[in-house]
Amino acid sequence: MKYFFNFEKLGYCKNKKNDGCILCKIAAKDQSIESLIVYENEQFIVSLNLYPYNPAHCLIFPKRHVVDIRALQPEEVYTLHTLETMMISVLEVQYNPAGFNIGFNMGLAAGASIEHLHLHIIPRYPNEIGIAELLAGKRVLVQDLKQTQEQLIAACNEYCKCNKLV
Repeated sequence: MKYFFNFEKLGYCKNKKNDGCILCKIAAKDQSIESLIVYENEQFIVSLNLYPYNPAHCLIFPKRHVVDIRALQPEEVYTLHTLETMMISVLEVQYNPAGFNIGFNMGLAAGASIEHLHLHIIPRYPNEIGIAELLAGKRVLVQDLKQTQEQLIAACNEYCKCNKLV
């Protein structure tokens, strides 16, 4: 069996332990952290994943430090679900994916490299795997993260305006 390896993410995983929670830093607007936020409200942030599986791979996470989904308050669960459906709608319009992977990784054994609850929304497409992925273990992204961020900020604002969420 072959394993694919992302060298940049390894360094991130090793160093993040000493620096505190990266999602809390994003919520606190820490200037040392690159902001990939596409939408936020009082309780949650929607951000692009710094190490995406596909273009527009988003994370939705509470601004307060929560590790377990069961720690969310009922109003937070409602807000999270509202943001989840908003992002699915926005991504469908902007990227026309064939499907989505949506879920949480709770705990290191489940694949969570960040100990702060976050929901992944990953657009999926037919025949995604390419030669670079097979040979080098790297994903080829067809859009720069900053360009994706600008596009999704505008799309989220438009969605909120049209659905009276603003």
